[in-house]
Amino acid sequence: MTIKIVGVVGAGQMGAGIAQVAAQAGYAVLLSDRAIDIAEKGKAGIAKLLARGVDKGKLSASDADATLARITCVADHAAFAPADLVIEAASEREEIKRAIFASIAPLLSETAILATNTSSIPITRLAQEAHDPARFVGVHFFNPVPVMGLIELIRGLATSDTTLATVEAFGRSLGKEIVHSSDAPGFIVNRVLMPMLNEAAVALGEGVATIRDIDTACRLGLNHPMGPLTLADFIGLDTCLDIINVLHTSTGDPRFRPAPLLVKYVEAGWVGKKSGRGFYDWTGPEPVPTR
Repeated sequence: MTIKIVGVVGAGQMGAGIAQVAAQAGYAVLLSDRAIDIAEKGKAGIAKLLARGVDKGKLSASDADATLARITCVADHAAFAPADLVIEAASEREEIKRAIFASIAPLLSETAILATNTSSIPITRLAQEAHDPARFVGVHFFNPVPVMGLIELIRGLATSDTTLATVEAFGRSLGKEIVHSSDAPGFIVNRVLMPMLNEAAVALGEGVATIRDIDTACRLGLNHPMGPLTLADFIGLDTCLDIINVLHTSTGDPRFRPAPLLVKYVEAGWVGKKSGRGFYDWTGPEPVPTR
């Protein structure tokens, strides 16, 4: 199967990033969200990123214009009917994702593939809402999508060889490295990463060290580009909590129990950089630890 038209559901940071890299690779992209104005806002954000790339000499103005021209904002799921591949990139909430799949699946052609960008929810379970589970697959991009070079490809119990091969070829055409994971909670990266971020929050809550010292210790001691609390703020503490909750409920393993401090921060609306406050205050010129 040849993919020519790609639908992306969700025009937030992840969805817009997926739309951008697909359009830059030459695919026609249909971009939607809860309302057309949200999708258009996502496209406007892509335009700013492309303009920044032009200013830095990373791409030509004509390439930037051509990329934007390949992205069409659509108002409802019916517009996805001609798509060869539809990628869901909505919030990491199972009920939201299932509702999207139930709405879109009956509208697609008999060969179209439905994919989810979930970072933790089992693919086989989400495929229950797919019109054909054989044409349903997990394709986990990483944020920021135009920068990060990895895609986790996750096969559900019913995912066909053809579906897997088609989506792998699509991912490679975007210039991404592909790794394969079994359909286990958290897959590869978040199965390893989220317990670390959660434990950093546990250590902070227990007074083991300050925010700055925890991040500095992990950054220099583990040779990571940023500390775990900074990274959690970039990801979004609400997203981190959603993922660690999936790991905890799916496995029943107490080592995945959410850090009480992480829960409190999310309850307070302190969900990281996107809200202006998380473990750091992001409202100034430089992030400042909040405790």
